[in-house]
This record gives sequence, C-alpha cells and structure tokens, in this order.
Amino acid sequence: MTVNRTFLGRPLRSVAFDAFVSGIVALAGLVGAVAQPGGWLATLVGMAMAVALLFRRTHPTATAVAVGALGLSQVIAGWGPLAFDVGVLIAIYSVVKYADRLRDGVLAGIAAAIGVVLASLQVRGPGPWWGSAIYFGLVTGAIWLVGLNVRTRRLYVLSLEERAATLEREREAESRAAVASERTRIARELHDVVAHSMAVMIVQADGARFMLDRDPETARQAVKVVADTGRQALEEMRRLVGVLREPSPSQPLAAPDASARPDGAGVSADPEHRRLALAELPTLLDRFRAAGLRIRHTVTGTPPALPPGVELTVYRVAQEALTNALKHGGVGASVELTLEHAADAVVVRVVDDGRGRPVVNPAPSGGHGLVGMRERVGVYEGSLTAGARPGGGWQVEARLPLPSTSATTEVIAA
Repeated sequence: MTVNRTFLGRPLRSVAFDAFVSGIVALAGLVGAVAQPGGWLATLVGMAMAVALLFRRTHPTATAVAVGALGLSQVIAGWGPLAFDVGVLIAIYSVVKYADRLRDGVLAGIAAAIGVVLASLQVRGPGPWWGSAIYFGLVTGAIWLVGLNVRTRRLYVLSLEERAATLEREREAESRAAVASERTRIARELHDVVAHSMAVMIVQADGARFMLDRDPETARQAVKVVADTGRQALEEMRRLVGVLREPSPSQPLAAPDASARPDGAGVSADPEHRRLALAELPTLLDRFRAAGLRIRHTVTGTPPALPPGVELTVYRVAQEALTNALKHGGVGASVELTLEHAADAVVVRVVDDGRGRPVVNPAPSGGHGLVGMRERVGVYEGSLTAGARPGGGWQVEARLPLPSTSATTEVIAA
C-alpha cells in the first residue's frame, strides 16, 4: 500500500524539492557574498529570492512578482547579473506552469524581456550589449517555452483524470439504473407468479368447500394443496421484497465485471406480460433459429416440478444468453444449450463458438444483460459465470439451487 506523506498539507516530495531549489539559490548568493557587486546587501537580495521560491507552487504569481521586484532593485542598484539570478528563471518557469491563468505567465514573460534588456546594459565586457541581450533572451525564452510545454501536458493529464472520473461515475449510474430497471421487471413477473398462486388457492378452497361433505378425502387433498401453494406464494413474496429493497450504504451496489463481454438486455419483452415457463423454451429456440443461430438443445436428468419463479429465471437466462450469442457470435454461430436437472439444483448452460458471420451494423457495447442475469440468479441465491472460452466463443452458466421440498399443485374442479 502506498502512503502519501504530506507536510503542511502539501506532498512531502514537492516540499523537499522546492526546499532544495531554494537552497541552491541561497547558496549562490552566499558564495559570492564577498566578491560580487553589492556584497552582503546583494546576498540579502538573493536570500529573499530563495525564500520567495519556497511558495512557487502554491502562489506562483505572487512569487514571480516578489522575485521580479527583487531583480528590479538589483538593476536599479547597478550590480548587473549575479549568480542567484537563476531564481528569476525559476520564478518564470513556475508562474507559466502553475498559475491558474496563462495570462500571468505572458505578463511575466514581458517583464522578463524588459529585465533582459536592462540587465544586458549593465554587463561589463568587450562585446556589444545586444549580444548579451540575445544570449539572455534565448535562455529566458527557452525556460518560458519549457514551462508552457509542461503546463500543457499537466492540464492534459488533469483533463484525462477528470474524464476518467466522469466516465466512472456515469458507468456506476448506468449500472444502478440497469439494476433498478431489471428489479422492476422482476417485480412485475414475480407478481404474476404470486397472482397465479392465489388463483390456484381460491379454486382449491372453493373445491374443498363443495367436496367437504361428498368426498372428505378429496377435500383434504385440496386443503393440502392450498397450504402448499400458500407457502410457495409466501416465499415468492419474501424474495420479491428482498429484491426490491435498496442496498445499504455499507453494502454498495456491485458493478458489472469489467472482463465480461457486453451484451444486450435480451429480446423484446412479452407483449401480454404472461408468465413464461420452460414449456415455452422450444418456441424461444425456434425464434433464435429463425434469426440465424444453429442451436442444439440438450436436457439431462429428470425435470422436477420447479417453482414458477425458478422456471421464469431459467427462461430469462437462456433468453439473455442466446441474445448475447446472436449479437457477438454472429449469424450462423453454433450454440449448445444444456439444461441439467439435479436433485438439488438446475443448471442452464449456453455455449457458442463465436464463428458466425460478423454483423454488418454491430450493436453498441455497454449493455446490461449480464447485470440482469446476475440480479435474477441472485434472487434465488444462485451463481452465474460468464466469460470467453479458450478456443473462441462465449459461455454462460447459471446454477439455481432448488428448495428442499417442492409443493405439488393440483387443481381440483369444483
């Protein structure tokens, strides 16, 4: 784990580097304290520049103004360029890089150009003054351009970080919206399951009432069916309340797996909103065969009497997985759908080879089909795995545990 150490609210590395730079400027002033023009007074000017440079990151404009004023006092005193004047270059670089507005850097560059001319006039040497002006101007201009380049790259990196943070927030919002939409859809379908159970209970209760005197044994069986169906409906209601409950702050909503391939939200919803069951699975397969998939359907084990909610979940998982295979595997892809019935669970597995013809207008990525499948399977405490196969293609496998006892529903006519 990386620990970011700070000093006075600033990163320790930045503070240490600024202290090192200021120390160099101060040392340059101290070394020439005896021989340089101005003596110790000039050294004090250099020390003041060094102190001002300690704030070059947090207050770049103020630092440049202070260093510029000290440099102007040096020119007025007639001392000429000195070793600690490197602090002027550092201040120019800092204001160009760190100032909130580039205008401050431009003004600092103009002031530096004037200072270059004034300093060149005080240079003592055999050559003309404009030769020194050209040299100082090239050095100062190079430092200004370096600061501008670093500023541009710094702002570019900050914009990328901000864009990444925005995309992350949008992705989380889209994931939450997809889960909320899927929960609404699950609630509607589970409502149909519960309504069906209540209808069965009413029919059985009416039948038991009319058969109570004629055939007590038949009435007793009807009452048992009412009890079993009521327990099953109560369990479905418990799951309904659980899936609609918002996650607590300590348990944030899990984002979809980044390594999972994006898929669609499934084929179009049933227009009549009727309760779908495994008996309609062959019709679903025929629709996808007509769309271009080559599907092989295999059922292993003895199909038990599944609760209606589990049947609906198996149907929807198969529907989403086949949609995913059609979108990403392409027309003509081979798909194997296996439905395994065990004593304690039902497993639906959809495997495609991904070798179909590419889609002319591929669907945009970023779907939430996997989110919906995870949400559905999670309602029944099941597990879902999805991912690419080593040999190509895609595999989706959902395992749904079965209740220990399954209620047997028999409708007895009155």
